[in-house]
Amino acid sequence: MAEKTSIRSKVQKFGSFLSSMIMPNIGAFIAWGIITAIFAGVTAYYGEGTSPADAVSFLEAMVSPMITYLLPLLIAFTGGRMLHDFRGGVVGATAAMGVIAATDVPMFIGAMVMGPLGGYLIKKVDQALDGKVKQGFEMLVNNFSAGILAAILACFGSLAVAPLVSGLTTVMGLGAETIIGWGLLPLASIFIEPAKVMFLNNAINHGILTPISIDQVRETGKSIFYLLEANPGPGFGVLLAFMIFGKGASKASSYGAGLIHFVGGIHEIYFPYVLMKPLMFLAVIFGGMTGVFVFSSLDVGLVSPASPGSILPIIGLAYPGDRINVLLGVLAATAVSFAIASLILKLDRKGEDDIAEATGKMEAMKGKKSKVSSSLTASEATKTNTNSYAHVNKIVFACDAGMGSSAMGASIMRDRVKKANLDTEVTNTSISNIPDDADLVITHKDLTDRAKSKKGDAIHVSVDNFMNSPRYNEIIEELKNSQADTPEASEGSSGGQKAKEDIQKIIFACDAGMGSSAMGASILKNKVKKADLDVAVSNTSISNIPDDADVVVTHKDLTERAKSKQPNAEHISVENFMNSPKYDELIDRLK
Repeated sequence: MAEKTSIRSKVQKFGSFLSSMIMPNIGAFIAWGIITAIFAGVTAYYGEGTSPADAVSFLEAMVSPMITYLLPLLIAFTGGRMLHDFRGGVVGATAAMGVIAATDVPMFIGAMVMGPLGGYLIKKVDQALDGKVKQGFEMLVNNFSAGILAAILACFGSLAVAPLVSGLTTVMGLGAETIIGWGLLPLASIFIEPAKVMFLNNAINHGILTPISIDQVRETGKSIFYLLEANPGPGFGVLLAFMIFGKGASKASSYGAGLIHFVGGIHEIYFPYVLMKPLMFLAVIFGGMTGVFVFSSLDVGLVSPASPGSILPIIGLAYPGDRINVLLGVLAATAVSFAIASLILKLDRKGEDDIAEATGKMEAMKGKKSKVSSSLTASEATKTNTNSYAHVNKIVFACDAGMGSSAMGASIMRDRVKKANLDTEVTNTSISNIPDDADLVITHKDLTDRAKSKKGDAIHVSVDNFMNSPRYNEIIEELKNSQADTPEASEGSSGGQKAKEDIQKIIFACDAGMGSSAMGASILKNKVKKADLDVAVSNTSISNIPDDADVVVTHKDLTERAKSKQPNAEHISVENFMNSPKYDELIDRLK
């Protein structure tokens, strides 16, 4: 079982990494799709050469550059930044320019290769140079090391990577056309629908289907692949069945879940209902197949990714003239899924649905221990670690994409924290971006192992359902008790002077993050080294102060901006980065 769990976790992690390069840039994809759709719609309605079509001809001039340059560069920058902040993003985007310029094919896959590669390599270069650059030469070395590496990677991408990716893109396009031509596309639901419930939904949609769809949109103006995962019909059909034929808690919660899923577009909300009764996989699979069959038969598609997968963006982003037919496909998927799910519920004689039993089934299906006691024991162990709660200043809800279910859970917890009058920050993010200053991480229990591997020193709490978990009340009680017992626990978050054992990372910050802050960091780094202290010293811009900064050193004119960016750190203001008596004072405190 351990091996299966490891494989599943690795697949989720890889898929999440791919989707994490696409999802932050979905707004740009939608903008490009809207521009393409408006021009195509006006031209199709009035015809080429007409006054209305000529009036919007400026839109046509934006379509090709956006898909050829803007979108791949955004993806590459995001991929590089994920590995090494802005330097990684800049090197990754520049490296991607090599594959972009070498071919006429939109280089989305090339960007997803070169962006992370550039970020990874510049990170290794910076690590190799750390502590070896003489004082005063930091900016020179930083800029030229990034520039030289980016130039080398751009050439490498143009000569070696571009031909491979171009060939792969062509093969993928031919494969997609063949599948559609043979009428086999509905069979994709056999894989897509179960994979969605296994928390691979964002990886499938944005990591696999979106790059395939782009080439279709470029050729025909729309793509059916945007609808394969985003279609809310299969999940909504299951929730409708629970609304009518469900029992107990599952019936009561299905109404709100249906609204959140169908209109809000957060598909994760229906996953527990499917996992509660594994036969429900048949409902979503056949519902998905029906939807794809209708979409294929009516030759419809979207002009850009529908994210979130709500009925509103799906209809809004449908190709001009396809909106009614897209809606028919969604309704057909809903009807078939509802019919099968209703039959399953009506034939079920077990009575009220047991969430504990569903937990065991879920673990068994996902290759984890099926004993409910294992997860409950883990939760109890977490709860009894009361002393840790005294230091909980930041609670992070994490899911695969960091937008849907985790955002809802964070909203609920934020409200309870406010009502309890607790001084605790609550936020949400993706698993891959859990911040270093997270004290307590809340995840769906199928994602907890990945969260622990990302942030092992935090308290981890697993839940079955982000929308309604008894763990939330338990956490609030633990925080109340801990803060009551140790009122000084939250003093470190005031921005006041920290104890020396709490200082592990010192950040020098200036407006650009390169000049004066780099020199100041170099001076203090030498003092730290001479004092034989185990403290990290680095520099960055005000806007990029990391969450795990313990002490932030800034020019006095920038301190307020730094405090607003990182209020939990101790802030030291100086008049001159090159010569400040506060450096020696700080060293004396740390000894």
